Amino acid sequence: MRNLDVKEIKNAVKTLVVKANQELSTDILNALKVAANNEESEVGKKILQRVIENAQIAKDEELPICQDTGTAVIFLEIGQDVHLVGGDLHDAINQGVREGYSEGYLRKSIVKDPLNRVNTGDNTPAVVHIDIVPGDRVKITVAPKGGGSENMSQLKMLKPADGVEGVKQFVIDTVRQAGSNPCPPIIVGVGIGGTFEKAALLAKKALLREVGTQNPDPFYNSLERELLEMINNLGIGPQGLGGRVTALAVHIETYPTHIASLPVAVNLNCHVARHETVIL
Repeated sequence: MRNLDVKEIKNAVKTLVVKANQELSTDILNALKVAANNEESEVGKKILQRVIENAQIAKDEELPICQDTGTAVIFLEIGQDVHLVGGDLHDAINQGVREGYSEGYLRKSIVKDPLNRVNTGDNTPAVVHIDIVPGDRVKITVAPKGGGSENMSQLKMLKPADGVEGVKQFVIDTVRQAGSNPCPPIIVGVGIGGTFEKAALLAKKALLREVGTQNPDPFYNSLERELLEMINNLGIGPQGLGGRVTALAVHIETYPTHIASLPVAVNLNCHVARHETVIL
């Protein structure tokens, strides 16, 4: 059994929330460069070039890539041979978010109550997802999620008879209805199966995959590529001003489901698909 002080988790979260908001990951940056080269619309090409330039300025000057620095979504994979000591885990995570957003001069966007709308002033509480896994390590992934793209996400309980065509139609309809709102080019996370809440979590986790990686299942790999082509044929384009590059990637995650169910969730992410990971 390995002891790990939750202060280390707090410090890691603090560092990651700042880094994720200031530095665009290499896979996204490379995908944007490829997109700028392939975009047929002159306006779209210029937008993509500005997006790349903005990311470089943010990194060099240690500024947020986007003014919306998001809800702090935290994924933890905790080894079953780890004994957390030194305090409450959730308190430590929220303290890391509190310090990171304050000291990093990141916008505080969280309200204490969804209807009374009073800002908490420090971007807490975080949304935390925990998995217990084999081993004695803790993997922390911080994925700040902007409100604009999150608002365009959808979930639908399809009938099993709707099948793959129903899934494709729902994904395409979601992207079409979103239009320019999620700040394309987007990453499209799709969760299929499980239950109502499991499908949504699968879609969120799908956004964490490195852009350009293939689904290990040939069927879903093919479906991802087909959906990406269909989405980019919609003509929405960069920032919704027309073009061939509406999405950089479609990522699908699945889970076994009930014989009577076919839950499908679509979680959209803007081109600032922020996520940073560390293993303690």
